[in-house]
Amino acid sequence: MSHFPTVDKIRYEGPASDSPLAFRHYDANKLILGKPMREHLRMAVCYWHTFVWPGSDVFGAGTFKRPWQRPADPMEQAIGKAEAAFEFFSKLGIDYYCFHDTDIAPEGSSLKEYRNNFAQMIDHLERHQEQTGIKLLWGTANCFSNPRFAAGAASNPDPEVFAFAAAQVFSAMNATQRLKGSNYVLWGGREGYETLLNTDLKQEREQLGRFMRMVVEHKHKIGFTGDLLIEPKPQEPTKHQYDYDSATVFGFLQQFGLEDEIKVNIEANHATLAGHSFHHEIATAVSLGIFGSIDANRGDPQNGWDTDQFPNSVEEMTLATYEILKAGGFKNGGFNFDSKVRRQSLDEIDLFHGHVAAMDVLALSLERAAAMVQNDQLQQFKDQRYAGWQQPFGKAVLAGEFSLESLAQKAFADELNPQAVSGRQEMLENVVNRFIYR
Repeated sequence: MSHFPTVDKIRYEGPASDSPLAFRHYDANKLILGKPMREHLRMAVCYWHTFVWPGSDVFGAGTFKRPWQRPADPMEQAIGKAEAAFEFFSKLGIDYYCFHDTDIAPEGSSLKEYRNNFAQMIDHLERHQEQTGIKLLWGTANCFSNPRFAAGAASNPDPEVFAFAAAQVFSAMNATQRLKGSNYVLWGGREGYETLLNTDLKQEREQLGRFMRMVVEHKHKIGFTGDLLIEPKPQEPTKHQYDYDSATVFGFLQQFGLEDEIKVNIEANHATLAGHSFHHEIATAVSLGIFGSIDANRGDPQNGWDTDQFPNSVEEMTLATYEILKAGGFKNGGFNFDSKVRRQSLDEIDLFHGHVAAMDVLALSLERAAAMVQNDQLQQFKDQRYAGWQQPFGKAVLAGEFSLESLAQKAFADELNPQAVSGRQEMLENVVNRFIYR
């Protein structure tokens, strides 16, 4: 039985097409900088927003009536949901997907039930992957939805909750390994606090550090060759989350000696919630050597919460993709659409509309970013701007050949009187616009 009988496989028709169910810019095998678009972008559909979310919000019940969400035996429903998911992936022509453990299998009423249900569903997903060629970009464990995690998982005051979370992460990591996933993600949705009045910050940080070290140890034990990724977010659902942004995560990793073991999965909407641009978070992660993967979406600038809308700004995504290309492109990561249709987008076809449009945005952004890299006027300007640091004096300062006193004495002796130089921001903004709106 088809879950999407009115939709044929989405195909590339070119910029002149007016069809809402055709790609205008995403030509999967088109070569960009010597590599097919699909390999540059490594796009994925997320299981949770697309097949699990019922269209509910804090003010109202679900608005969707998805066939795979109809009341049924939980395992039968999970199997039907997987069938719908892989039909959707195949018709969309996307190469990857992502999941939480409890997205794909019912949690059950005990750890034993959880383990058995999850194991059965991994068998089903493995068969679907073999039949379709669809791959797993990353897996993760949902250690935030169940009420037991109200005070956190790894940061919980109760060590038994810590152990329960460990059981889920252990299972999800093993499943990701079996399904040949490229990454394993850790998002600490409840790893934070509501009030400092009942919170021991040092204790909770030590717990998080211990948990992450255990995750790293298990990665090496099972021979997982993908990346471990922490997903930064400043708040929501907690008032304050410990993985606030990329720089905060890097400081945490350094404290526990994990900066060479764990990278970041950056979400656009999380970046803006932290008061940063998406561009900033990617550039920061690249500069710190911890860039891993992307959750592609956007927030509403008028709302102070995570709206998870589909990306629709070529300008924003071009600058993001430019930074990624400059860093050598994705190694194991990719663009996962952590995006959902709106509550009033009731029909299954709306899922296609959202993803097709977003895939086109990324494809066009890739083309524009590649053009910027090929004629890299931004880098040329930066090289010129920082040229003094490539001269003998600048190199000597960075190499530690001066103390503060000796450098001050040189400034006095040489009667230094440097003058400000224009940063040419407006010119460079126009350069970027010429590439984007050509």
